[in-house]
Amino acid sequence: MSVTPIDQPEPALSQATLSQATAGQDRPDLQEAVQAFVDAGFAGMQMRVHDERGAWVGTAGVRELGTTEEPPADGRFWVGSTTKTFVATLVLQLVADGAIGLDSPVAAHLPELGLDERITVRMLLQHTSGLYNYTGELDPDGTFVPGLPSVGKAWVENRFHSYRPEELVQFALSRPARFEPGTDQSYSNTNFTMAALLVERISGRSYAEEMRRRILQPLDLRDTAVPGTSPDLPEPHAHGYYRYQDAERWEVVDVTRQNLSLLIGAGDMISSTRDLHTFFSALLGGRLLPAPLLDEMRTPHGMLGYGLGLFVQDLGPDHGTIVHHNGGAPGGFGALMISTPDGGRTLTAGLTTGDSATDPAQEFPKALDRLVKAVFAGGQAGQGGTAEPAA
Repeated sequence: MSVTPIDQPEPALSQATLSQATAGQDRPDLQEAVQAFVDAGFAGMQMRVHDERGAWVGTAGVRELGTTEEPPADGRFWVGSTTKTFVATLVLQLVADGAIGLDSPVAAHLPELGLDERITVRMLLQHTSGLYNYTGELDPDGTFVPGLPSVGKAWVENRFHSYRPEELVQFALSRPARFEPGTDQSYSNTNFTMAALLVERISGRSYAEEMRRRILQPLDLRDTAVPGTSPDLPEPHAHGYYRYQDAERWEVVDVTRQNLSLLIGAGDMISSTRDLHTFFSALLGGRLLPAPLLDEMRTPHGMLGYGLGLFVQDLGPDHGTIVHHNGGAPGGFGALMISTPDGGRTLTAGLTTGDSATDPAQEFPKALDRLVKAVFAGGQAGQGGTAEPAA
């Protein structure tokens, strides 16, 4: 499905303009909600909200440890698993074009992988394939068993290594499946790396080129990229840090530069709050997919409440529903992308971690709950946002 370019794309905003826009709106509830993430241990946060009151942009924390400068409000960041919504949209565009069926066996298009022939395109996008997660899985007792280096010292020392998508998939296929295809649900990065390979096979173009051709260029997403094996984060950007234990010592390292070919199709993209808003509002507004496929994307399934590349969450009585896909790079960076189902109200944000001795992930659900209430539930009590599996 082709996309008609935006007639009047939102212009890139300078830091001065962003500051004026923020100062021009009295939204202390939003600024306080952003500050709560910094108070919880994050180094910095940049956030953008679009609602019936217009656009609001704010920041908190620092751009770089040891300085007092705030994060750039128009900065780029590694978006982690938010990538999955982009990739799901690509695949569904191929479905809309008739190039592949949503319930077609993936093995028919990628026979060299030796994939279980029962696994369908839908199962990849819904996390119901049963494929082992190549970055690690939880044992039945809840113990995390690492896969390819993605945490701790092992990831820090390996963070510039280049992977091929076939290598990631073959690693996963060498491990036992979690369950029979279609019988359960388990979040797995393997599903979306497989989806990226499928895009390449069906389109005859690289995943990065197809992303540019179908989504990034038509929507004028100038801050968004599929970087491949490049570890560089374009300016402007904040710095992200990773705190890990090495024997008896705790170390903190700047991981702003990292090679995310480890998460091809599953968590490797770069973007900004502006571009995430433009993409999500266009997607949910029906500009990227025909209505039946968009409806399927927003229909929750299984224990994760996951549609096709999207989490769907009921906020409780009187507060409606939100759709979202947040994400986290292996170290240093996180992203929020949350909206009402029609794209009419959106929240997009970039987060960086610092040197806090308190693991900010422990406080993240509470800060996210407060933020979701402020933006989507009018500050009322009720169920708020919950953390989802990151990259």
